[in-house]
Amino acid sequence: QLQLEESGGGLVQPGGSLRLSCSASRFTFDYYAIGWFREAPGKEREGVSCIGSSDGVSYYAESVKGRFTISRDNGKNTVYLEMNNLKPEDAGVYYCNLNRDSTNYWGQGTQVTVSS
Repeated sequence: QLQLEESGGGLVQPGGSLRLSCSASRFTFDYYAIGWFREAPGKEREGVSCIGSSDGVSYYAESVKGRFTISRDNGKNTVYLEMNNLKPEDAGVYYCNLNRDSTNYWGQGTQVTVSS
């Protein structure tokens, strides 16, 4: 069964940086787009960024453009989200997502806290 796993979250001060990772077990996701979403307390889950499979074309939400960078290393079966100049409003649980055959797969999430 396809399993996604996020890591790299933590506590960071405003203006700080984190790099999140999303890896897959028992599955090679070279041919699939991967997305990052986040969910803050009391808010709906929102899309943050996604990256295409072979072409690597990326998309960013307006709120993170210029600060976040998504990338993938298919050799390591991992997608990264580099987050710079973090703001308190970036805090939440970050999830990676893959859609295969109309089914959405999610990891367990990784907590990002931005606070001084």
